[in-house]
Amino acid sequence: MIPALLIVPALAGLAAFALPGAALRRGLLLVTALAHAALTAACWKWTPAPALGGWLKLDAAGLLFLSIISVLFLAAAFYAVGYLVQEANKHTTDIEEGFLFDNAPETVFIGCLLLFLAAMSLVTVSQHFGLLWVAIEATTLTSAPLIYFHKHHRSLEATWKYLLICSVGIALALLANFFLEIAATQPGVEGFPLVLSELVAHARGLQVPWLKAACLLFFVGYGTKMGLAPLHTWLPDAHSEAPSVVSALLSGAVLNCAFLGLLRAQQVCVAAGLGDFGRDVWIALGLTSLVIGAVFILGQTDYKRLLAYSSVENMGIMAVGVGLGSAGAFGALFHAVNHSLAKAMLFLLSGNILARYRTKTIAQVKGLLGAAPATGLLWVAGFLAITGTPPFGTFTSKLLILKAAFDTGQPWGMWVGVVFLGLLAVIFIGMTTAFLGMAQGEPEKPIGPGRDRVWQIAPPVVLGLLVLWLGLAVPESLDSVLREIARTLGGAA
Repeated sequence: MIPALLIVPALAGLAAFALPGAALRRGLLLVTALAHAALTAACWKWTPAPALGGWLKLDAAGLLFLSIISVLFLAAAFYAVGYLVQEANKHTTDIEEGFLFDNAPETVFIGCLLLFLAAMSLVTVSQHFGLLWVAIEATTLTSAPLIYFHKHHRSLEATWKYLLICSVGIALALLANFFLEIAATQPGVEGFPLVLSELVAHARGLQVPWLKAACLLFFVGYGTKMGLAPLHTWLPDAHSEAPSVVSALLSGAVLNCAFLGLLRAQQVCVAAGLGDFGRDVWIALGLTSLVIGAVFILGQTDYKRLLAYSSVENMGIMAVGVGLGSAGAFGALFHAVNHSLAKAMLFLLSGNILARYRTKTIAQVKGLLGAAPATGLLWVAGFLAITGTPPFGTFTSKLLILKAAFDTGQPWGMWVGVVFLGLLAVIFIGMTTAFLGMAQGEPEKPIGPGRDRVWQIAPPVVLGLLVLWLGLAVPESLDSVLREIARTLGGAA
């Protein structure tokens, strides 16, 4: 089953470059998304057999993030088909924004989108740290053409920034692998591969200085791809300039791939007795990300960049959770699920707003509830979800992390909890000003024709309902998976 999860989207991606008709390519995109979702669902019922001598294996963490990727990709594929049809039917250029809507390489877009799915799937099943590095790098290479979809000079700048900064980060992660190999090498002792299970089993015998150096480089390398501040600088530009359907996958799925890479490194640290060392770094980077998110969300003028800085903030929330131990890690993992669903929902809705208002400037979007009632209502619901308002799942996950901070019973834990809560309050104020200002009032300029279509509304509705459902009841299967992962990050959850 694991080979099928990788081969199906990879072959479909290659086939997309050869298919002659747009309708066939779009159909292939939908069929592949459905097939991948079906295979992922089957993995919850039947545990896939390891492949490549244990290098490919779907453990609890891999299953969780594979499921997030598959759900988001299915929603994005449905949205993308309608989006591509709309783009093909346009014959005008938006002068103010500079977007050429009718000159996008759809073949490259669909082909890279499917290869992107294959790369993200490979991340989730990679147990060897070298193969994991290759997979995370592949997500960068396959997603870069998607950011350049509109072929505008700002898209080009964002793409190069994405490639350059993430490549520097991934180079440091490669150096971390070398250091990890040195840490695992003992004179006169037979070596073992850098497979997660082997490293955990032999963790107490790893050379501590080299292991610490490897972990720090992993934090810098994969932290860059995850969007942790101050390594986040590629993220606002890429998320802002990419098509909204791509932004949904970048924020909801690809950031989680880097997060998974860091969780793998943390598992080795915990097994080696260096859990506290790793947790200090998690909390430092997490709080820094929250501060940066709060600063740039306040007064933000571009709603897609606002969502991008919200991603930086939420990556920080997850990092703080992992740094607080197993209880906090449970909340962080649950927050990863909720944030992915809510943020993908909001980015898809931002595409609806851009199509209607032809601007990304917050001040120029007024009266959304009247101009596009369905999008407006979902926009407000998405705002409530992403800011952690009950009864959405994000409220529960943030509350779990906050509780874990105060439950430490230590002064540093209380300090982290107070700072965490204060920054969330500041961010809530900034988000409220932007979102409600867009939803209310009267439009200040003419808006695009037409009403919201099914493909524009159905995916955000489904994603929003999932976040709401997780706030009301956590499925037992999901709860058990989250607890299993949390135990590997620092004891019982």
